[in-house]
Amino acid sequence: MTSETTATPRGALPVSRRRGAWPLVRDILVILLIAIVVSFLIKTFLVRSFYIPSGSMEQTLQIKDRILVDELTPRFGGYDRGDIVVFRDPGGWLPAESAPAQSLPVQAVDWLLSVVGLSAPDSKDHLIKRIIGVGGDHVVCCNALGQITVNDTPIDETAYLNLAEGQTAPEVVSFDVTVPEGSLWVLGDNRDHSRDSRFNVDQPSQGFVPIDNVVGRAFLITWPLPRFGALDFHHEVFDGVPDAQ
Repeated sequence: MTSETTATPRGALPVSRRRGAWPLVRDILVILLIAIVVSFLIKTFLVRSFYIPSGSMEQTLQIKDRILVDELTPRFGGYDRGDIVVFRDPGGWLPAESAPAQSLPVQAVDWLLSVVGLSAPDSKDHLIKRIIGVGGDHVVCCNALGQITVNDTPIDETAYLNLAEGQTAPEVVSFDVTVPEGSLWVLGDNRDHSRDSRFNVDQPSQGFVPIDNVVGRAFLITWPLPRFGALDFHHEVFDGVPDAQ
């Protein structure tokens, strides 16, 4: 009995080799798709990246620092005095700016990077400040030493305030507010160069930040590398403050 072998035409690849490239490409595409979906879910529900566009939180945060924001934990534990939070403009806090025109390829790449959390094109549409008062707190500026009082208790903020040499307290901007439930009173660490709650009392939010506007709590500087590290909330500054009555 003789066996016949079908010859492969000269220059042609065997069928198995011709088909071998597609499964590899398919597997790579599936892996990329899964990575994008996982990154999107992480960004949406767990952690999000932002960069710092202004100096209002110096020296705690510098311009162009890149940070990570915890979106999940505060949903269960809420927010505390001292937390550094990123939030959407409650209305009128940020000046209206027209974004520079971008080419379609640049927009597409920026969108893709934002989906996976590697880009933060909407950072300029958000603000970042430190929580000084939570719902129910009576917050007043200032006592004879230039200190803010929370529920009639003065707080010593020198651990994080950006003060000039010889300066013992920021410039006094008087206010006397009771924070509504479900809102926050926030101030910048670079107090003399921060358009925060004090300067927005004439806006619809009356200077308060609705918790629904809060994206999450910043917790880590990721870039530049020499500044990599966890953020200090200085909760000890508020240890002596009693709960709101």
